[in-house]
Amino acid sequence: MLNTMMMLVLSSAAAAASVQGSNPTQGGACEAGTGQRVMVTVRGLKGATGMVRIQLYDGPGFLKKGTWLSRVEAKANRSEITMCIAAPRPGQYAIAVRHDTNGNGKSDWNDGGGFSRDPKLSLLNLKPSFDKVVLPVHAGTTNVVVTMNYRQGLSIGPVD
Repeated sequence: MLNTMMMLVLSSAAAAASVQGSNPTQGGACEAGTGQRVMVTVRGLKGATGMVRIQLYDGPGFLKKGTWLSRVEAKANRSEITMCIAAPRPGQYAIAVRHDTNGNGKSDWNDGGGFSRDPKLSLLNLKPSFDKVVLPVHAGTTNVVVTMNYRQGLSIGPVD
């Protein structure tokens, strides 16, 4: 059951094709020329392996399978990565990040996750409420930093 909960939250929507930019600091979603973009700096990646996926959600679709509004993915090649993700219009959104450490496209026990506003997570509370992660996005560029969390024994938190 615990593994199922972890998979649900950290994968947060493994369906549909991803948008992948050739340059992780200017991922494919921002090349569309939209007026709203979020520059997401992901800190504390466990390693420089696998894939990092960032998904943008609105309140009604938050973490529901296949309901993300925008998605970017890039190879994890360092402990920190910055990617740009487009928002459809100014509004209230949430960012969910997943680090597929072995790049197999599946949610594994060693994969990591994080959210905008860095809510505290635990094995019993892997899915924060939208209110705890909401991010106002205005016209132009909004910057956000997400700290990754990984399973460490019986707890979840940033890698030391």
